[in-house]
Amino acid sequence: MKILPIEIEVPASGPRERARLLPGTLSLPGPARGLVAFAHGSGSSRLSPRNTYVAEVLQRAGIATLLFDLLTPDEDRDRSVRFDIALLTSRLLLAADWIEGRPELRSLPLGYFGASTGAAAALEAAAQQGGRIAAVVSRGGRPDLAGPGLLEAVSAPTLLIVGGDDDVVIELNRKAMTRMRCETKLVIVPGATHLFEEPGTLEQVARHAADWFGSRMG
Repeated sequence: MKILPIEIEVPASGPRERARLLPGTLSLPGPARGLVAFAHGSGSSRLSPRNTYVAEVLQRAGIATLLFDLLTPDEDRDRSVRFDIALLTSRLLLAADWIEGRPELRSLPLGYFGASTGAAAALEAAAQQGGRIAAVVSRGGRPDLAGPGLLEAVSAPTLLIVGGDDDVVIELNRKAMTRMRCETKLVIVPGATHLFEEPGTLEQVARHAADWFGSRMG
């Protein structure tokens, strides 16, 4: 297993701005069957213990993972920015460009794992990338936050995982499924709330994610 610190550059948006860097961690089991980039939820980061756990399970299944910060520290202090799905999507697309720029990674099937608001960004990015994305997994996701017409444009097989006690989000995911035209599946984890903090619930999320990605990455 290779574990590499990486940085994804956010280009300057004007002559008075400097490029910024988003830190991340690339974990490469050998040989890797595919690569999953993680999109964390609002108020979280690349250090999310829940995403880290899921990533470790994927790694044991032979899938490489990329966890990185979607926002800079200054941006993350602004609550409105945390819910700027278009901005979060642009950062995920920067990560995809970073992957494409590395010969050892670009040939790997690429998937997205999104949590909460990050799931909306993962779906928007998948919609824009078409067949490049092998699969998407959403944990406690908010697909309803995706932009107009983008859910309908997702072609990657999408697994929606929601806690059984997260009633509002269950309904939001069910409504999203009616709009999506790709292969979709909704898994409800009994007894789990939004963050899957209850014993054994996150393990179920990780197992479902590993099976979904693994079956679509060869």
